[in-house]
Amino acid sequence: MRRKYGIAGVLISAMLALAACGGGGSTGGNPLDTTSAAPSASASGGGGKAVIGSFDFDESVLLGSIYAQALEAKGVQVEEKPRIGSREAVYDQVKSGGLTIVPEYNGNLLAFIDLKNTAATTDDVNAALKEKLPAELEVLDSSPAEDKDSLSITKDTQTKQSLNTIEDLAKVSKDLVVGGPPEFKKRWEARFKEVYGIEFKEWKPTGPTTSDALKDGTIQVGNVFTTDPKMVANNLVPLQDTKNIFPAQNVTPLLYKAGATDTIRTTLNSISAKLSTQSLLDMMQKISVNKDEPATVAKEWLTSNGLG
Repeated sequence: MRRKYGIAGVLISAMLALAACGGGGSTGGNPLDTTSAAPSASASGGGGKAVIGSFDFDESVLLGSIYAQALEAKGVQVEEKPRIGSREAVYDQVKSGGLTIVPEYNGNLLAFIDLKNTAATTDDVNAALKEKLPAELEVLDSSPAEDKDSLSITKDTQTKQSLNTIEDLAKVSKDLVVGGPPEFKKRWEARFKEVYGIEFKEWKPTGPTTSDALKDGTIQVGNVFTTDPKMVANNLVPLQDTKNIFPAQNVTPLLYKAGATDTIRTTLNSISAKLSTQSLLDMMQKISVNKDEPATVAKEWLTSNGLG
């Protein structure tokens, strides 16, 4: 009897140890948890497996859902990790294999890797990316869909200050407050001063409320994306970037190379071929104005384009 109890104790201990090892799953956990890195293509078999992350704003969540639903339709096992945070948080997760795919914007990705790179066109930006990206990462085909950064003002400010270009802004910027994502100042303050001679009175981290902050006068200049539906709703005007400080910003999949399969690459390239700036703006209108869920809007677009 003593021997039987000893064996049972060993079995119970082993079972408890296994259960403890399996407790780090992502369901309900930290979206940045890297205890289960994205599987390699060779290990996944079939269409593969993919962990798809997105930045902490609606358009990125929408694009991540488009990728996820299209890949699932092709037999890929997908896990979504939406709204992880800024590029500073997301990039290392892809590089380490914690994420397999992130919908990126090629110009901002290049600026993150090499801030002083002056490539501006889609082709030049992508060529620079392929040269600068570490060996663990790759970018696929860029979409014609583009969501560019802008420095925007209200039509009222434009009329009062006679501002049409970012260059015009330099003469009054010291009296103006600028807003944007929390990381906006760190990324762009030195570049604005170097290229345009711009120095703002104050920088405010307005994040997704930037368009509304412009409308209510909390800020006078804002870093608003050109596919933001509130550009029209709030009577905002993007200032002309005559010196191309903001490069091309085409939607471009960023992949952890070892986790990608041919099915993943082909499917994502098919999405990029059909995604346009207008379709992106239309989808964002449904999310921002109609309050539709990103996953629902993504499904509608995939179905209408024969990709669902």
